[in-house]
Amino acid sequence: MNQERAYAEKTNDELLLEFLKNRDICAKQELVLRYSYIVKTIAMQMRGVYISFAEMDDIVNEGIIALMGALEKFDPSRNVKFVSYASLRVRGAVIDFARKQDWAPRSVRKTAKEIDSAAGELYIELGRSPTEHEVAAKMGLEIDKYRKALGDTSLYNLLSLDALLDESQGGAGDVADGNAGDGPDQKLQKAELYAVLKDAITELNPKEQLVISLYYRKELNMKEIAKVLEVSEPRISQIQSNAIRRLRKALEKYLEK
Repeated sequence: MNQERAYAEKTNDELLLEFLKNRDICAKQELVLRYSYIVKTIAMQMRGVYISFAEMDDIVNEGIIALMGALEKFDPSRNVKFVSYASLRVRGAVIDFARKQDWAPRSVRKTAKEIDSAAGELYIELGRSPTEHEVAAKMGLEIDKYRKALGDTSLYNLLSLDALLDESQGGAGDVADGNAGDGPDQKLQKAELYAVLKDAITELNPKEQLVISLYYRKELNMKEIAKVLEVSEPRISQIQSNAIRRLRKALEKYLEK
């Protein structure tokens, strides 16, 4: 009881450093409780990724396991905040969980490829990124049907982008553990990769840039972003899907060089 009281008086950083020194199980349990909000926040934010095949409780369980792993492997000497490190590992756990499911039916993959093909042909013809109305016309679809198709492929595009990022950096686990990117070649490749993504983001329209920023930087979920932009949640999903598809194509083009 005295030990629990002593832990309660410590800040998160103080308790974390003590745990890393002594590996006390009680300290670990206390830290898991304190940082569990990270798991819940990411589970809510990424609800659109797993809603079709898993309950939030399943994702929270996966996230807690990832959080415990983050506590064990965290290295404060790398000058990375634990919250940032743990968030990366929890997000990676959700992505890995999703990849193991039958999350992309053949029809979804086919639709995603058709959208990519139409957008690619228009880019060559126009010399710029086409608008959604132009892509819809190219595919012979009404704009509402095109937007629905775009929304249906949102999960495929999201996980495909994450898969490409993992492959280009040697795997999510290595990056999260801090074992990748230490050599000069890896650092150069990582810098080039971020430059490509940064340039690709600047090519997005303002609304797409805002959605990407709110989702990845502010960590808002789709419902919260919909309130900010005063549009429907499905519309936010469509905007995000279109943005991620374009980012994925830019990354694929870079990796093909």
